Amino acid sequence: MAGPTPKKHQARKRFGQNFLQDQGIIRHIVACIRPKPKQNIVEIGPGLGAITEHLLAAAGHLDVVELDRDLLPHLRISFASYGANLRIHEADALKFDFKSLSTHAKSLRIVGNLPYNISTPLIFHLLEQADCIEDMHFMLQKEVVLRLAAGAGTNNYGRLSIMAQYYCRVDHLFEVPPEAFDPRPKVDSAIVRMAPYAKLPHVANDFKHFEQLVKSGFAQRRKTLRNNLKGIANDEQLQSLGIDPSIRPERLTVANFVAISNLLTQIPS
Repeated sequence: MAGPTPKKHQARKRFGQNFLQDQGIIRHIVACIRPKPKQNIVEIGPGLGAITEHLLAAAGHLDVVELDRDLLPHLRISFASYGANLRIHEADALKFDFKSLSTHAKSLRIVGNLPYNISTPLIFHLLEQADCIEDMHFMLQKEVVLRLAAGAGTNNYGRLSIMAQYYCRVDHLFEVPPEAFDPRPKVDSAIVRMAPYAKLPHVANDFKHFEQLVKSGFAQRRKTLRNNLKGIANDEQLQSLGIDPSIRPERLTVANFVAISNLLTQIPS
Protein backbone atom coordinates (compact mmCIF):
# COMPACT_ATOMS: atom_id res chain seq x y z
CA MET A 1 0.00 0.00 0.00
CA ALA A 2 1.27 3.48 -0.83
CA GLY A 3 2.43 5.65 2.06
CA PRO A 4 1.78 9.34 2.83
CA THR A 5 1.61 11.73 -0.07
CA PRO A 6 4.33 14.42 -0.25
CA LYS A 7 3.66 18.03 -1.16
CA LYS A 8 2.31 18.75 -4.63
CA HIS A 9 4.91 18.75 -7.38
CA GLN A 10 4.78 21.50 -9.99
CA ALA A 11 5.04 20.17 -13.54
CA ARG A 12 8.21 21.38 -15.26
CA LYS A 13 8.10 22.58 -18.84
CA ARG A 14 11.71 21.70 -19.57
CA PHE A 15 10.92 18.04 -18.86
CA GLY A 16 7.70 18.19 -20.87
CA GLN A 17 5.71 17.07 -17.82
CA ASN A 18 1.95 16.50 -18.02
CA PHE A 19 0.73 14.22 -15.24
CA LEU A 20 -2.02 11.72 -16.03
CA GLN A 21 -4.83 11.95 -13.47
CA ASP A 22 -7.96 10.41 -15.07
CA GLN A 23 -8.50 7.14 -13.17
CA GLY A 24 -10.62 5.63 -15.95
CA ILE A 25 -7.84 6.23 -18.50
CA ILE A 26 -5.25 4.87 -16.06
CA ARG A 27 -7.26 1.65 -15.58
CA HIS A 28 -7.68 1.31 -19.35
CA ILE A 29 -3.92 1.65 -19.92
CA VAL A 30 -3.11 -0.92 -17.23
CA ALA A 31 -5.70 -3.31 -18.72
CA CYS A 32 -3.92 -3.01 -22.10
CA ILE A 33 -0.52 -3.68 -20.52
CA ARG A 34 -1.78 -6.66 -18.47
CA PRO A 35 1.13 -6.67 -15.98
CA LYS A 36 1.71 -10.02 -14.24
CA PRO A 37 3.70 -11.20 -11.21
CA LYS A 38 7.47 -11.42 -11.63
CA GLN A 39 7.50 -9.74 -15.06
CA ASN A 40 10.47 -7.47 -15.72
CA ILE A 41 8.67 -4.15 -16.16
CA VAL A 42 10.42 -0.81 -16.61
CA GLU A 43 8.55 2.49 -16.39
CA ILE A 44 10.06 5.55 -18.05
CA GLY A 45 9.15 8.85 -16.39
CA PRO A 46 6.85 7.58 -13.61
CA GLY A 47 6.04 11.17 -12.62
CA LEU A 48 3.73 11.16 -9.59
CA GLY A 49 3.23 7.39 -9.79
CA ALA A 50 -0.27 7.22 -11.31
CA ILE A 51 0.55 4.05 -13.27
CA THR A 52 3.47 3.00 -11.05
CA GLU A 53 1.07 2.04 -8.28
CA HIS A 54 -0.79 -0.43 -10.52
CA LEU A 55 2.35 -1.89 -12.07
CA LEU A 56 3.94 -2.49 -8.67
CA ALA A 57 0.80 -4.06 -7.26
CA ALA A 58 0.52 -6.47 -10.21
CA ALA A 59 4.18 -7.35 -10.83
CA GLY A 60 5.47 -7.11 -7.26
CA HIS A 61 8.61 -5.27 -8.34
CA LEU A 62 9.45 -2.50 -10.79
CA ASP A 63 12.33 -0.49 -12.25
CA VAL A 64 11.66 3.18 -12.97
CA VAL A 65 13.81 5.66 -14.89
CA GLU A 66 13.28 9.26 -13.80
CA LEU A 67 15.30 12.35 -14.74
CA ASP A 68 13.60 14.92 -12.49
CA ARG A 69 15.34 14.56 -9.12
CA ASP A 70 12.59 16.57 -7.42
CA LEU A 71 10.20 13.66 -8.07
CA LEU A 72 12.44 11.05 -6.45
CA PRO A 73 11.45 11.81 -2.83
CA HIS A 74 7.78 11.60 -3.82
CA LEU A 75 8.30 8.14 -5.32
CA ARG A 76 10.37 6.90 -2.38
CA ILE A 77 7.79 8.09 0.16
CA SER A 78 4.70 7.01 -1.78
CA PHE A 79 5.99 3.49 -2.39
CA ALA A 80 8.15 3.02 0.70
CA SER A 81 6.27 -0.15 1.64
CA TYR A 82 7.68 -1.90 -1.45
CA GLY A 83 11.26 -1.32 -0.28
CA ALA A 84 13.86 -2.78 -2.64
CA ASN A 85 11.10 -4.03 -4.97
CA LEU A 86 10.99 -0.52 -6.44
CA ARG A 87 14.34 0.31 -8.02
CA ILE A 88 14.66 3.98 -8.97
CA HIS A 89 17.24 4.93 -11.61
CA GLU A 90 17.93 8.66 -11.68
CA ALA A 91 18.91 8.93 -15.32
CA ASP A 92 18.15 10.37 -18.74
CA ALA A 93 16.18 7.68 -20.59
CA LEU A 94 17.78 8.86 -23.87
CA LYS A 95 21.15 7.68 -22.57
CA PHE A 96 20.06 4.85 -20.30
CA ASP A 97 21.27 1.29 -20.98
CA PHE A 98 18.02 -0.67 -20.78
CA LYS A 99 19.87 -3.89 -21.55
CA SER A 100 21.46 -3.61 -18.10
CA LEU A 101 18.03 -4.43 -16.62
CA SER A 102 17.42 -7.41 -18.88
CA THR A 103 17.74 -10.92 -17.48
CA HIS A 104 17.35 -12.72 -20.81
CA ALA A 105 16.27 -12.08 -24.41
CA LYS A 106 12.90 -10.36 -24.76
CA SER A 107 12.59 -10.00 -20.98
CA LEU A 108 11.76 -6.29 -20.64
CA ARG A 109 8.32 -4.73 -20.78
CA ILE A 110 8.68 -0.96 -21.19
CA VAL A 111 5.95 1.49 -20.15
CA GLY A 112 5.95 5.26 -20.27
CA ASN A 113 4.11 8.54 -20.62
CA LEU A 114 6.83 10.00 -22.83
CA PRO A 115 7.53 13.74 -23.02
CA TYR A 116 6.57 14.96 -26.47
CA ASN A 117 9.91 16.71 -27.01
CA ILE A 118 11.97 13.49 -26.73
CA SER A 119 9.52 10.79 -27.81
CA THR A 120 10.92 10.11 -31.29
CA PRO A 121 14.64 9.97 -30.37
CA LEU A 122 13.78 7.86 -27.32
CA ILE A 123 11.87 5.36 -29.45
CA PHE A 124 14.89 5.09 -31.80
CA HIS A 125 17.13 4.57 -28.74
CA LEU A 126 14.88 1.74 -27.55
CA LEU A 127 14.63 0.13 -30.98
CA GLU A 128 18.42 -0.22 -30.93
CA GLN A 129 17.92 -2.43 -27.86
CA ALA A 130 14.88 -4.31 -29.23
CA ASP A 131 16.44 -7.74 -28.73
CA CYS A 132 15.94 -7.43 -24.96
CA ILE A 133 12.37 -6.04 -25.14
CA GLU A 134 9.13 -8.06 -25.15
CA ASP A 135 6.84 -5.08 -25.70
CA MET A 136 6.45 -1.34 -25.14
CA HIS A 137 3.34 0.64 -24.20
CA PHE A 138 3.64 4.39 -24.56
CA MET A 139 1.50 7.46 -24.15
CA LEU A 140 2.56 9.77 -26.95
CA GLN A 141 1.37 12.76 -28.91
CA LYS A 142 -1.45 11.44 -31.12
CA GLU A 143 0.37 12.64 -34.24
CA VAL A 144 3.41 10.48 -33.36
CA VAL A 145 1.26 7.39 -32.75
CA LEU A 146 -0.46 7.88 -36.11
CA ARG A 147 2.96 8.03 -37.79
CA LEU A 148 4.26 4.96 -35.95
CA ALA A 149 1.25 2.83 -36.88
CA ALA A 150 0.61 4.19 -40.41
CA GLY A 151 0.42 1.83 -43.37
CA ALA A 152 2.15 2.34 -46.72
CA GLY A 153 0.35 4.75 -49.02
CA THR A 154 -1.20 6.85 -46.23
CA ASN A 155 -0.44 10.47 -45.36
CA ASN A 156 1.12 9.68 -41.98
CA TYR A 157 3.45 7.00 -43.34
CA GLY A 158 7.13 7.89 -43.40
CA ARG A 159 10.58 7.24 -41.99
CA LEU A 160 9.37 6.74 -38.42
CA SER A 161 6.71 4.25 -39.59
CA ILE A 162 9.24 2.18 -41.50
CA MET A 163 11.93 2.12 -38.82
CA ALA A 164 9.42 1.20 -36.10
CA GLN A 165 7.72 -1.46 -38.24
CA TYR A 166 11.06 -2.95 -39.30
CA TYR A 167 11.52 -4.01 -35.67
CA CYS A 168 8.00 -4.19 -34.28
CA ARG A 169 4.36 -4.91 -34.72
CA VAL A 170 2.75 -1.52 -33.96
CA ASP A 171 -0.83 -1.08 -32.71
CA HIS A 172 -2.63 2.24 -32.11
CA LEU A 173 -4.72 1.30 -29.06
CA PHE A 174 -6.79 4.34 -28.08
CA GLU A 175 -6.75 8.13 -27.73
CA VAL A 176 -6.49 10.25 -24.58
CA PRO A 177 -7.98 13.78 -24.37
CA PRO A 178 -6.06 16.75 -22.89
CA GLU A 179 -8.39 16.95 -19.88
CA ALA A 180 -7.00 13.63 -18.60
CA PHE A 181 -3.80 15.48 -17.60
CA ASP A 182 -2.63 18.14 -15.18
CA PRO A 183 -1.58 20.53 -16.62
CA ARG A 184 -3.53 20.03 -19.83
CA PRO A 185 -1.32 19.63 -22.91
CA LYS A 186 -2.17 21.58 -26.05
CA VAL A 187 -2.31 18.39 -28.13
CA ASP A 188 -4.23 15.13 -28.10
CA SER A 189 -2.47 11.98 -26.91
CA ALA A 190 -2.76 8.30 -27.75
CA ILE A 191 -1.59 4.93 -26.48
CA VAL A 192 0.55 2.72 -28.71
CA ARG A 193 1.75 -0.86 -28.29
CA MET A 194 5.03 -1.82 -29.95
CA ALA A 195 6.02 -5.49 -29.82
CA PRO A 196 9.47 -6.34 -31.27
CA TYR A 197 9.42 -9.38 -33.55
CA ALA A 198 11.01 -12.58 -32.25
CA LYS A 199 12.28 -13.00 -35.81
CA LEU A 200 12.43 -10.04 -38.18
CA PRO A 201 10.10 -10.59 -41.18
CA HIS A 202 12.45 -8.65 -43.50
CA VAL A 203 16.17 -8.53 -42.71
CA ALA A 204 18.49 -5.84 -44.06
CA ASN A 205 21.97 -7.18 -44.89
CA ASP A 206 23.48 -3.83 -43.91
CA PHE A 207 21.24 -2.07 -41.41
CA LYS A 208 23.12 1.26 -41.55
CA HIS A 209 22.69 1.32 -45.32
CA PHE A 210 18.98 0.49 -44.97
CA GLU A 211 18.55 3.25 -42.38
CA GLN A 212 20.25 5.81 -44.63
CA LEU A 213 18.27 4.62 -47.65
CA VAL A 214 14.98 5.22 -45.84
CA LYS A 215 16.16 8.65 -44.72
CA SER A 216 17.14 9.55 -48.31
CA GLY A 217 13.89 8.12 -49.65
CA PHE A 218 11.86 10.54 -47.56
CA ALA A 219 14.20 13.52 -47.91
CA GLN A 220 11.52 15.28 -49.99
CA ARG A 221 8.14 13.58 -49.65
CA ARG A 222 6.59 15.28 -52.67
CA LYS A 223 9.31 14.09 -55.03
CA THR A 224 9.42 10.74 -56.74
CA LEU A 225 11.53 7.81 -55.68
CA ARG A 226 13.69 8.43 -58.76
CA ASN A 227 14.51 11.95 -57.58
CA ASN A 228 15.04 11.11 -53.91
CA LEU A 229 17.29 8.14 -54.68
CA LYS A 230 19.25 9.85 -57.46
CA GLY A 231 22.85 8.69 -57.24
CA ILE A 232 21.82 5.84 -54.90
CA ALA A 233 19.63 3.57 -57.02
CA ASN A 234 18.82 3.84 -60.73
CA ASP A 235 15.62 3.04 -62.63
CA GLU A 236 16.90 -0.33 -63.80
CA GLN A 237 17.69 -1.48 -60.27
CA LEU A 238 14.30 -0.38 -58.93
CA GLN A 239 12.44 -1.97 -61.85
CA SER A 240 14.29 -5.25 -61.31
CA LEU A 241 12.49 -5.40 -57.96
CA GLY A 242 9.12 -4.58 -59.51
CA ILE A 243 9.21 -1.01 -58.17
CA ASP A 244 8.08 1.92 -60.31
CA PRO A 245 10.70 4.73 -60.00
CA SER A 246 8.03 7.37 -60.64
CA ILE A 247 6.05 6.69 -57.47
CA ARG A 248 6.43 8.61 -54.23
CA PRO A 249 8.32 7.03 -51.30
CA GLU A 250 5.23 6.58 -49.10
CA ARG A 251 3.99 3.91 -51.54
CA LEU A 252 6.86 1.57 -50.58
CA THR A 253 6.52 -1.02 -47.83
CA VAL A 254 9.17 -1.99 -45.30
CA ALA A 255 9.83 -5.06 -47.46
CA ASN A 256 10.38 -2.82 -50.52
CA PHE A 257 12.97 -0.66 -48.76
CA VAL A 258 14.76 -3.74 -47.39
CA ALA A 259 14.81 -5.29 -50.88
CA ILE A 260 16.34 -2.12 -52.41
CA SER A 261 18.98 -1.92 -49.68
CA ASN A 262 19.87 -5.59 -50.01
CA LEU A 263 20.17 -5.28 -53.78
CA LEU A 264 22.52 -2.31 -53.44
CA THR A 265 24.69 -3.94 -50.77
CA GLN A 266 24.94 -7.45 -52.15
CA ILE A 267 28.47 -8.79 -52.55
CA PRO A 268 29.26 -9.67 -56.19
CA SER A 269 29.94 -13.39 -56.64
